[in-house]
Parts: sequence; structure tokens; C-alpha cells
Amino acid sequence: MHRLALCVWLAAMTASTSAAFAFDNGQYDHVPPDIRAWFKSVIAPNGVPCCDISDGHRTDYDVRNGAYWVPIEGQWMEVPERAIIRDRGNPVGQAVVWYVHHRGAIIISCFVPADAV
Repeated sequence: MHRLALCVWLAAMTASTSAAFAFDNGQYDHVPPDIRAWFKSVIAPNGVPCCDISDGHRTDYDVRNGAYWVPIEGQWMEVPERAIIRDRGNPVGQAVVWYVHHRGAIIISCFVPADAV
């Protein structure tokens, strides 16, 4: 229940900034149950849930001077250390980034590298 409340709070914060927010309106029905469960279980190192499959974006990434970088909406952004999840595995085979728009900025909340173990 705590995780759901945090996702609802995150959705409300995102909606209040007039940003687009991803919803699962059935477009993810083809996703296997184990992958869907993984998306729902991913939690950032600070304890905040990354939320759901509709919020995660499969992505390319680069490593520059020891830091992860991801392209978001046409610009490369450095992934903050607080968002990197290394201990949840990665069953999708691609890096996944979760982000929101807040007050005109893009906030990266979670990132799982393609080779996370």
C-alpha cells in the first residue's frame, strides 16, 4: 500500500506540472507477467518505488567518466547516483530509465543498466 501511495503522489506531482504521464491503457497486455512484476518491484536506492511498466522507458546509455548518461527527449542527461539500481537484475535486456517532468525540469528517478545483476 505504501508503494501505491508513493506512485499516486508521484503521478499527482507530475500531473500538476502539466506534463504528459504514461498510463497502462492495455497497451502493455502482451508483456509477460514476470516482466510486469519486475517493473512493479523496482525501488530506487532511497526507497522510492519506480512505479510501473508504463513509467519506465527502455533506453540506450553511455558511460562517461564513470557516470551513466541516457538520452531523454533528444538530450543526453547524466543519471544521478541516487537513481542507479544495481541489485534488482534486468530481465528486459535493455537499460530502463524512469523520469518525470517537474517545474520545467526532467527528473530521473530510477535507472537500471542493461547488465544489472
